[in-house]
Amino acid sequence: MSAQPEFDDHLLSLTLARVAEEAAIACHGMIGRGDEKAADQAAVNAMRAQLDLLDIAGVVVIGEGERDEAPMLYIGEEVGTGKGPGVDIALDPLEGTTLTAKAMPNALTLISMAPRGTMLHAPDVYMDKLAIGPGYPADVVSLDMSPAERVRALANAKNVKPEEITVCILERPRHEEMIAEVRSIGAAIHLITDGDVAAVMHCAEAQTTGIDMYMGSGGAPEGVLAAGTLKCLGGQIWGKLLFRNDDERARAAKAGITDMDRVYARDDMVQADVIFAATGVTKGSLLDGLQIKGGAMETDTLLLRSKTGESRRVISRHPGR
Repeated sequence: MSAQPEFDDHLLSLTLARVAEEAAIACHGMIGRGDEKAADQAAVNAMRAQLDLLDIAGVVVIGEGERDEAPMLYIGEEVGTGKGPGVDIALDPLEGTTLTAKAMPNALTLISMAPRGTMLHAPDVYMDKLAIGPGYPADVVSLDMSPAERVRALANAKNVKPEEITVCILERPRHEEMIAEVRSIGAAIHLITDGDVAAVMHCAEAQTTGIDMYMGSGGAPEGVLAAGTLKCLGGQIWGKLLFRNDDERARAAKAGITDMDRVYARDDMVQADVIFAATGVTKGSLLDGLQIKGGAMETDTLLLRSKTGESRRVISRHPGR
């Protein structure tokens, strides 16, 4: 019996860039056209086609939803040629379907990969999330703290006043009390309409982005993707699954979750070395969007490897696209 092929994060990261790029290129004709579903489907189709070209035995652990909800890239779907290493794949073919449909900034295609069995199989439910960048003591903030306590604790660790902390929060009615509490102690808030994986990534480069912390509830699958990025970039993230009904608890149990109240740290959600790729669809603060230059499509892609801490920006030209 032959040995399982090795997870070669260096070689696989280069192929992962192509997957993210092709998903982004497929969305180009959908930018500003007002059709979120068509944009998402174009990205899904392109990403699925590229994944099937890779010599991997891949399983989608974070995808477009359960099998009965998503025709492709559903949770549990097998991708790749089946000839290479066994890998877990977490993806969001288009983070920011609304952003793309409205030609707004920061739409991205996202995908990460790790050895088989090392990524949390998060069900498609909400997750309470809290993230900060690198350079702080372990557990300097926690989900048990109130929003104001988190800001004060981070300010103390950074040796600044709370007024010098900026918190990124998804603009939703469910966050109104959180927003009011954070503002009550003088901290600034950067509100976003969509894209909380990108928002968490901003925390890893606070000196550039000005964002120190992310907090609030959003999709659990995005929490796992965000954990993978911080494993590469540095930083801390915590997540706790939130359930609205018994059906969601049953979905969690089906995914293998036994402790429904567990708080997951970054390395609980992504337990081994991970690689990550993101390509800009619309121009944003992290990456440039798709551009036509001299008869070729130009893409801007971020490639990350947790094993080495390596971060690459890859500008690629795609003639005839």
